[in-house]
Amino acid sequence: MATRKTSIKPTHFPEPRPREVSVLVLAAGEGKRMLSRHSKVVHPLAGKPMVRYVVDAALAMGASRVLVVVGSRGEEVKAAIGAHDKRIGFCVQERPLGTGHAVLSAEKALKGAEGTLLIVNGDLPSLRAETLQGFLSTHRQSGVPLTLVTAVLSDPGSYGRIVRNYNSEVARIVEATDASSEEKQIKEINAGIYCVEIDHLFKNLKLVGANNAQGEVYLTDLVEILKKNHAKVAAYCHPEPEEVLGVNNRREHARAAKTLFLRKAAELMDAGVSILDPDGTYVDADVKVGRDTLLYPGTILEGDTIIGEGCRIGPGTRIVSSTLANGVEVLDYCVIRQARLGRGVRVGPFAHLRPETDLAEEVRIGNFVETKKSKIGRGSKANHLAYLGDSEIGAGVNVGAGTITCNYDGEKKHKTVLEDDVFIGSDSQLVAPVKVHRGAYVGAGSTITKDVPPYSLAIARGRQVVVENWVKRRKKKRR
Repeated sequence: MATRKTSIKPTHFPEPRPREVSVLVLAAGEGKRMLSRHSKVVHPLAGKPMVRYVVDAALAMGASRVLVVVGSRGEEVKAAIGAHDKRIGFCVQERPLGTGHAVLSAEKALKGAEGTLLIVNGDLPSLRAETLQGFLSTHRQSGVPLTLVTAVLSDPGSYGRIVRNYNSEVARIVEATDASSEEKQIKEINAGIYCVEIDHLFKNLKLVGANNAQGEVYLTDLVEILKKNHAKVAAYCHPEPEEVLGVNNRREHARAAKTLFLRKAAELMDAGVSILDPDGTYVDADVKVGRDTLLYPGTILEGDTIIGEGCRIGPGTRIVSSTLANGVEVLDYCVIRQARLGRGVRVGPFAHLRPETDLAEEVRIGNFVETKKSKIGRGSKANHLAYLGDSEIGAGVNVGAGTITCNYDGEKKHKTVLEDDVFIGSDSQLVAPVKVHRGAYVGAGSTITKDVPPYSLAIARGRQVVVENWVKRRKKKRR
């Protein structure tokens, strides 16, 4: 009897979910060595508060949530981080009783959480997401409950020292204030970055005392607690210490800023931007610059500035939260804030473009010209020594040297309108509100208080009087 074949379909099991990783950012410290009225972690570096770099790195590495521990200056820390991602939450450390106590303040927020907790100090602005990802991978491969990042420094200073046993395993971490003279000679330091399995964290951290020079609960004492319970502690020695060094004072703040500026310069150069002197060029983290643009030494680009392709900027120019189209040239020592520059615009040298300046294509703004809340049309020029405020200027307008829009009457600001193809002679004053209609001319040295009709010539100045031989007669009287 023939047997009937049956097809057995394979069972499809759901793929295991990756273990959840939460990040805890410690940002409650007062940062006394900064000698500041503000929380240490809100001090800006390359356009962002230092704690924002840490939070952004945590989000970029794929954290399911980021909790930030804040202290007495919590509101300004929250404001510095902002609410740009729903994964961010905050915990409050009511009293500054140490890093261990700060972690314990997050216990309630982490209730029911499983997997790995990545703990990071909030004063590590140079930290990159890929470093955190690599560190997390190292921790998971090690299979230990706690892994920490270390670095080797020629001058460890105030950093906690890594004490290893005869097997070169991490035995404990001793803070600089509690270290013996022998321990202070150790060059390997604790970087303040930890991966710990949540089910090993809080029950062991509660066993940590405050028997130290500061009278605080140290998170680092968790190493000894785990070792006593025969658990291993792993360490990853980072080959680039500069990335994992904290900021505790103004000198270290400047050092971190230099690291970030050089990193940004390298990123831009790799993307096709020419920077003549990366050490002397300062570009904020969120600035965008197009390829084939040239940045001269001393250039400062801040905020959310966007520079197009094929531009030439500097030297000594500062541009803040502005947008420059392709082919813009900004000459030496200009200041541009919250302005928009169209394709092919040339500015400077020594020009000042204030907020709400909007320059259309091919506009020319020359030396010692200041603009504010002004829209200037295609191909118009103000090449020398002018002030254009609260104005609307059409295309093909020529503004002569020394021209001023008198926009303020002592109480209110008023608008000046120059229509297309207007010519304004040198040393003229346009007393707003006033309109010079299309194609009109204003003679040099005029004070214009009334509207000028199209294609007219307006001259408003005192009549010239010549008194012949006046100088000779004056000299005779002196004798």
